[in-house]
Amino acid sequence: MKSALFLISFLWVIALFGQQQEGKIWLQTGVKNQFKKNWEWSIDLTNRVGSDGLETFFSQASIKYKLTKWLRPSVDYRSILDKDKYGNYLFSNRLNVNADMKHTLDRLGLGLRVRYQYSFSGTKQSSYDAEFDQAVRLKPQITYDIKKTKWSPIWSIEFFYNPSYGPAGRQLTKYRMFIGAQLDLKGPHNFALGYILDQELNTARPDTKHILNVSYSLDLGAIKKSDKKDKKSGGSDLFNE
Repeated sequence: MKSALFLISFLWVIALFGQQQEGKIWLQTGVKNQFKKNWEWSIDLTNRVGSDGLETFFSQASIKYKLTKWLRPSVDYRSILDKDKYGNYLFSNRLNVNADMKHTLDRLGLGLRVRYQYSFSGTKQSSYDAEFDQAVRLKPQITYDIKKTKWSPIWSIEFFYNPSYGPAGRQLTKYRMFIGAQLDLKGPHNFALGYILDQELNTARPDTKHILNVSYSLDLGAIKKSDKKDKKSGGSDLFNE
């Protein structure tokens, strides 16, 4: 028994020293609105901060269509500024094609997102990066609405697959696991907080990121609905309570 515990501890120490550990903070803000029946647009801004300050900044514009009760395809365009190892910010573009599937069982929410991303940049990357290059991504998600609380726990895990041919192609490159909660606020405000473990796979020295993720979005459609109710009831303005 002692030999087994020693072996497990020894292998764990080897694995720990074989990885590169990083701590980061991701801050995301956004706004969305419905512009036609079953159509929705959104704009998001994200700052990714690490030990070297602001490492990545990107803006994203999306269009989503409610095809059925459970299926919502969407397209995203993302412009990215990413800092390289020399401290220079490199500009790139990315397109995402997504299929979001959702189903609810009482208080349990089940979701699955399938994404194909294609990046194009004037600067050639020296090595493959699952975040900024071509990838197929699969993300199952579970949420639960707890009674008598405003917090709903969220768990998800996303797998990144490199579909291109080459030394690092045709294989899983990393996974990203999220554990957190969404604050159920009345009105147009959406807030979520959580921890992300970002782990590289199939590389000699895998990079491990420990990330604090904070996101906030504003639903303009919910503001319009609230304004209509306020006018009928004589209530006050949402932002001037």
